[in-house]
Parts: sequence; structure tokens; C-alpha cells
Amino acid sequence: MEQGLYTAKATAQGGREGNVSSEDGKLDLKLSMPKELQGSGGEGTNPEQLFACGYAACYQSALQLVAQKQKVDVSDSKVTANVTIGKDQPNGGFKLAVVLEVAIPGQEQANVQKLADEAHQVCPYSKATRGNIDVEIKAV
Repeated sequence: MEQGLYTAKATAQGGREGNVSSEDGKLDLKLSMPKELQGSGGEGTNPEQLFACGYAACYQSALQLVAQKQKVDVSDSKVTANVTIGKDQPNGGFKLAVVLEVAIPGQEQANVQKLADEAHQVCPYSKATRGNIDVEIKAV
């Protein structure tokens, strides 16, 4: 890999019922396991929500990059990442799946899908997950 441009550093303590914080202090979040996973369902966030936020933000930046090259205005676009955790039957563990919903007001759905598919090729999160988890890209 080429020399890195930026490294984020975060620390977790206490697992899914603990907390996470970034080295620079910008994030300091309490974690609570969702009731659907037999957790407390407390006020804290969870790793799936954090992953969904990161993927949606990164993917939208990739969408902006692709659209800019094609001179398409995506300033009102929205990307919603639906991150699902489920059982991984072969080994008894768990696995993730993602559905990215891409909306670009004023664009025909076929063009939205084309831009969304192109963004999926350049997004670092998409590259990191490719071949590892199911990711569906949906123009909405």
C-alpha cells in the first residue's frame, strides 16, 4: 500500500456493553447491545450503527467524486446504509450484510443506479468489504 494519508485510531473497552473513543477525543461513545441480540437495548450505540454511519459517509463521498467527473449535481443526494448482523451458519459465528440505498433527486432511477454502481467501485469501504460480505446497491 502507498503511504497512508490519514490514520484513525479508536479504542474499545468493555465490548458491546462498554464504550469506544477516538484518540483525538472527538468521539467518546457508550455502547449498548440491541435487544434483538439479547442485549440491554440501552441508550448507547452499537458497532453496526457506527459501521453504517462510516460506510454511508464514505460511499457518498465516492458518489460525489464519480458525479463530479460526469458533471452531475448530487448535492441533494442521500445514502442510507442498512447494516444487518446475522448468524453465519457454517461456523456458528456472525456475519454482516449491507444494503446501500442511494437517492439523487431530479435524476432518473437508471442514472442513479449507474452512478451508484460506479461509486461502489471507488469507495474504500466497498473495496474493503468486496468478496467478504454481501453488499447490495439500490437506487431509490
